[in-house]
Amino acid sequence: MLIDIDRTNLSTIRNPAFRAYAAQYVEIEEGFREQVRQLGLEFEEVQPNGAFSPEAVQDLPRDLRLPGLGPALGRRLAELRAQGAVVRNGARSVYSRWISPACLACQTGVGSATFFTSLRCHRQCFYCFNPNQEGYEHFLEQNRDGVAELEAIHQAGLELDHVALTGGEPLLHPEETIAFFAKARELYPKAYLRLYTSGDHLDGAILERLRDAGLDEIRVSIRLSDSVSAQERTLERLALARRFLPVVMVEMPVFPDAYQRMTEILLALDQMGVDGINLLEFCYPLVNGEAFRRRGYRLKAQPYRVLYNYWYAGGLPVAGSEEVCLDLVAFALERELNLGVHYCSLENKHTGQLFRQNAIVEPPAHHVLSAQDYFFKSAKAFGDEVGPVVEALRQAGESFTIDSELGYVEFPAAAIRHLEHLDVELAISTKVMEADDEGLRLREVKVALTRPAAFDPEVDL
Repeated sequence: MLIDIDRTNLSTIRNPAFRAYAAQYVEIEEGFREQVRQLGLEFEEVQPNGAFSPEAVQDLPRDLRLPGLGPALGRRLAELRAQGAVVRNGARSVYSRWISPACLACQTGVGSATFFTSLRCHRQCFYCFNPNQEGYEHFLEQNRDGVAELEAIHQAGLELDHVALTGGEPLLHPEETIAFFAKARELYPKAYLRLYTSGDHLDGAILERLRDAGLDEIRVSIRLSDSVSAQERTLERLALARRFLPVVMVEMPVFPDAYQRMTEILLALDQMGVDGINLLEFCYPLVNGEAFRRRGYRLKAQPYRVLYNYWYAGGLPVAGSEEVCLDLVAFALERELNLGVHYCSLENKHTGQLFRQNAIVEPPAHHVLSAQDYFFKSAKAFGDEVGPVVEALRQAGESFTIDSELGYVEFPAAAIRHLEHLDVELAISTKVMEADDEGLRLREVKVALTRPAAFDPEVDL
C-alpha cells in the first residue's frame, strides 16, 4: 500500500532525511494550489473520511487501494462493481453495459489519432477549454488540411486503428469533414472513424454523406447550460443520426448540480436506442472564473493523483461532478438501461500521454513502467536507513545506486520483498521521461510513502 504525502501527514514521517526530501513535493503542490486560487476559484475542503491509511482501506478490494483514490471513492467503486459496472484503467473509467472501442483504445493511445480542421465554433460554452490549446488564435483564422495530414501519416508507414475529427465545430466545414473521412476510409479501410460535434448542423443530407464516407461513430454534445427546449432539439438530431450511422453517442461534461436532468436525458437516450453516453468529469478551464463562482462551483480537493504538466488542456476538475457521474452509472444499472453509460474522469484523459512518453523507451536502471498509471517507478531509502537497506540488497544480489549528495539509495521496487525484516520507511518514486534540447531525461514528479510489510507490488506498481 502507498500513502500520499501532504501537509497533514508529512510530520509523521520519522526519518528526517526522507521527511525533508518529501517536503519539497508538498511545497510544490501547495504553490500550485495557491496559483490556482489566485485565478479566483477555491478548492473544496478534504473530507475527514478521506484519510488514506491501512485501517481505512482494509475492507477494500486490493485493486482499489490506490493513493489519490481515497477510501470513500474506493468503496463507491466497489459498490458499483458489485452492481455490474466495469471499473477500468486504474479506476479512472467506469461504465455499464457498453463502451466505445475508441474509449478503450484511448487508454494507451496506440494506433489512435485525433485531428481538427479549425478551432472555430458557433457556441460559446463558459467551460470550453479550447482557448488553452496551443495555437488557438491561429486556428480560429487558419484551417488545417486534414486530408494532407492523413496522407503524410500514411506515407510515413504509421498504422491507425482509430481516427477522429474534432474542433471547434467540424461541421462548420462540411466539405472538408466529408473529404477527411472519405480519405481516412481509403487509407485505413479497417480503422474506426468517429466525429465530435455539437449536432447543431446535422440533417439527413449531411448524415447520409457521413455514412457514405465511412463514418462509424458520431458523438454529439448536449449542453446542460441550454434550455430544455434546446436540449430537446439536440435529442431530435440524435434520433435522426440513429437512422443513418452505425454508432450514435452523446459526450458531455456533467455539472455537479444536474443529477435530476441527467436522469431524464439518460432515459430519453435509452428510449431512442442511442448506443452510449460518455459522462465527462466537469472541469474549470482556468478562465471564466466568475461564471463558475456565480454557480457556486469549487474545485475538487485533489485534482490530480500525480501533479504534472499534462497535454490535455481540460483544466481542473470541479468538485461534485465525479460523484454525480457515478450516481448516473448506478442509475443506469438500477433501471437496467441498454444505453452504455461511461464515466470518463479527467485522470482517464492522461494515461495515453504517459504511455506514449514512457513506453517508447526501455525502463531506466532500477525502474519499472507502472501498469497502473504508466509512470516509471523505483524505490528509495534515506538517511540512516540507507545502510541496512544496502546490506539487505547486497545479500539478495539486487542492484542499487547511492546518491551521496541527496542521501538516498535507489533500487527496484520489486526488491522491497527482501526488506521485510527491516522496519524502514521507503519512498516509491514516480518519474516521467521528457524530451528537451539535449535529448531524453528522467524527471521525478512525486514520492509516496510505503513500508516493506505494507508494499503490494501487484497494486502499488
